[in-house]
Amino acid sequence: MAIKTNLIVDQGANFVYKIYLIDAEGNPFDISGYTGNAQIRKTYTSTNYTSMNVAVTGNAGLISLTMNAATTANLSSTRYVYDLELTSNTNITSRIVEGFVTVNLGVTR
Repeated sequence: MAIKTNLIVDQGANFVYKIYLIDAEGNPFDISGYTGNAQIRKTYTSTNYTSMNVAVTGNAGLISLTMNAATTANLSSTRYVYDLELTSNTNITSRIVEGFVTVNLGVTR
């Protein structure tokens, strides 16, 4: 089951969100060899989406979700949905986190 976490994105600015996965003893979960996929959509059934870049730092249990300023500039002021899926090197896919994305409009252009 995915963790529910809502994100706030500033339109026209770089976006970075870091997730640390730990095991039951509090040690970093080894996600070496894993790949990630994260998308933002206006609704769960929308065909159009915006991808977030996913970087996995294996032995540190770190996942970074990022979007550059040009990507966030194309997001309108609305509430979106998103999720992040990780796929292991044995091809098992798990949804790690999901929730809503709120976009704060920018003024400076």
